[in-house]
Amino acid sequence: MRKILIVGATSAIAEATARVWAQRGDKLFLAARRETQLQSVADDLRTRGAPFVGTQVFDANALDQHVSLLQAATEAMGGLDTVLIAHGTLSDQNRAQTDAAYAMDEIHTNGLSVVHLMGLAGEQLASQGHGAIAVISSVAGDRGRQSNYVYGSAKALVSAFASGLRQRLSKQGVHVVTIKPGFVDTPMTASFKKGALWAKPEKVAADIVNGVDKGKSVVYTPGFWALIMLIIKHIPEFVFVKLAL
Repeated sequence: MRKILIVGATSAIAEATARVWAQRGDKLFLAARRETQLQSVADDLRTRGAPFVGTQVFDANALDQHVSLLQAATEAMGGLDTVLIAHGTLSDQNRAQTDAAYAMDEIHTNGLSVVHLMGLAGEQLASQGHGAIAVISSVAGDRGRQSNYVYGSAKALVSAFASGLRQRLSKQGVHVVTIKPGFVDTPMTASFKKGALWAKPEKVAADIVNGVDKGKSVVYTPGFWALIMLIIKHIPEFVFVKLAL
């Protein structure tokens, strides 16, 4: 039985992942901003078999709340061995290009708050000599593109931080999994036109659970995004600047 803290628990991907863990009988502690939706998710997970579901209203941008969240989850579940960090926003690239304050807020939410929490969780798990952290980054972090480089730069920070943390903490019994979804059909992307490259949250959730179970390092989900991003990363810069990706 795992004892799992899920941050950003009301996101579609986090909720789908929590359902898998609930059905397996894992203990869960959920943190998110929206209290009503948080309680609804918790109630659903209890009916699916989770032996324990704790909750805490939590604003990830309030960095001074991060330590107390980890303490609350640990005390409520009688320990902590897995952390899923899934909070974030989908940045409005056009607005970010003319509103510097908004751009910085987006980078704080999607980048700085994530690495702050990841670092604290890593230290706690390292002190006990075991545990796993799964953090949701994005394929957008693999190369800055004109369509979403504010969001992508925040995710690049998350991916680089997770890589270094993984290398350091692997020697102390802690595993760090970087999750890189492509396009996911969620309420956050409801207005987007969908196509063959889009995935459901349940597919991403299955890949997250599998990645944690098997101790993978980087999980592209669905897997074909690894090839797509390999190609994009290797486009020569003099060609790349002429494209409209």
